[in-house]
Amino acid sequence: MSNETSFYPELAKEIQPADGRLGVLLPGLGAVATTFMAGALLVRKGLAQPFGSITQLQRIRLGKRPNARYPLIKEFVPLADLQDLVFGGWDVSGEDCYRTAIRSGVLPPHILEPVRKELSEIRPFPAAFDRRYVRKLEGVHVKQASDKMELAQAIIRDIESFKRKHRLKRAVMVWCGSTEIYTEPKRVHASLDSFEKALRENSPEISSSMIYAYAALQTGTAYANGAPNLSVDIPALIELAAKNKVPITGKDFKTGQTLMKTVIAPGLKARMLGVKGWFSTNILGNRDGEVLDDPDSFRTKEVSKTSVLDTLLQPSLYPDLYSEIFHKVRIEYYPPRGDEKEGWDNIDIFGWCGMPMQIKINFLCRDSVLAAPIVLDLALFLDLAQRAGMGGVQEWLSFYFKAPMSRPDLKPEHDLFIQHLKLQNTLRILMGEEVLDHSGLDYYESAATVREGHGADRRAGVRRSTKSRT
Repeated sequence: MSNETSFYPELAKEIQPADGRLGVLLPGLGAVATTFMAGALLVRKGLAQPFGSITQLQRIRLGKRPNARYPLIKEFVPLADLQDLVFGGWDVSGEDCYRTAIRSGVLPPHILEPVRKELSEIRPFPAAFDRRYVRKLEGVHVKQASDKMELAQAIIRDIESFKRKHRLKRAVMVWCGSTEIYTEPKRVHASLDSFEKALRENSPEISSSMIYAYAALQTGTAYANGAPNLSVDIPALIELAAKNKVPITGKDFKTGQTLMKTVIAPGLKARMLGVKGWFSTNILGNRDGEVLDDPDSFRTKEVSKTSVLDTLLQPSLYPDLYSEIFHKVRIEYYPPRGDEKEGWDNIDIFGWCGMPMQIKINFLCRDSVLAAPIVLDLALFLDLAQRAGMGGVQEWLSFYFKAPMSRPDLKPEHDLFIQHLKLQNTLRILMGEEVLDHSGLDYYESAATVREGHGADRRAGVRRSTKSRT
């Protein structure tokens, strides 16, 4: 840090320009992926607004409040333009993306019609699929291989052929596939050598999402995991990302109920209000809901969703307030609801003198509508990180995830507002701008203010009170 304590010039980056087009590759061309692609195409035609997207709509404050500037983020940092995005991916269904979008029922046909031609031309590569990891799905459009290394090589060939076809020099990959069953890191995940050996030996401990992540990292393709399952967050793939200097991030898009938790819980903690219990339940009827109807897939989601409160509320530091929380999460598959998820939360809190109170939340949301702008932002920010030479874990993108990746010796940050400040401050640092901490004390205790006498008496009072205590 320099003598000007709110600047970090040593961390500023030389960012390569976003020349040419950017490939956006999506394993899992289902409701989330097709909603994202359709929306991006509609925005390009001036037929929709990218509501929910930080990269497209949010402004960032630069400088002190008396002379602040507020450019759009996309004008402040050199992001790829929406016009330059090229879409592709893999899926267990061989249908084109227009048919999938219609079947998913997220955007109605009259909204999809203007981009019908473009969506119809996007057909998935055959998927790398292991039904042991997603038991509720049947794969009819899948790759056949003698072992998992051969599958990885096939995906690598897909990436390379996609880039050749569209004359691309850059690409990113965002996992939009279904939640795989709950697993924990094993010996085969501990190092790159052991992982590659396991691929060649067709180890059952290697999931499909890990194969995609491996293929992405081997081709210099930045990777984000939008699902809660173990994937790029194993030591072997973190090692590979560092070795090849490729950005990685994850996991589990923060869209509905958990988004609300990371808004409400920091407020309760800031006011030192206690929590006795937090009961959360959801109903949804899309493919995600069907997959999560399998107990082992639900277990993966449950671990991701329940990890948030413990980190946010820090019961070890505030045992009287949060050490006895009963936290329960439920997800129910209810086909009539489709993609229109409904989440209910009952929060039992207590305040002054231990008096009980309650908060009720009923969030009727559209899961894919909330996830689509996250996919866009991650694609653009990962490409930015790649052009800035920022390989490895991108903790500054934790804003978008329920279970954010971080350095192994650091606890991830779950507070949405701290995550947002981290994201914006990272952008400021990359561009050599002043970092904001929002203390504001310097406005009142600057040298000029003290000379004018507005702060001198109080400073003297601080010195006097300190002396009296000694």
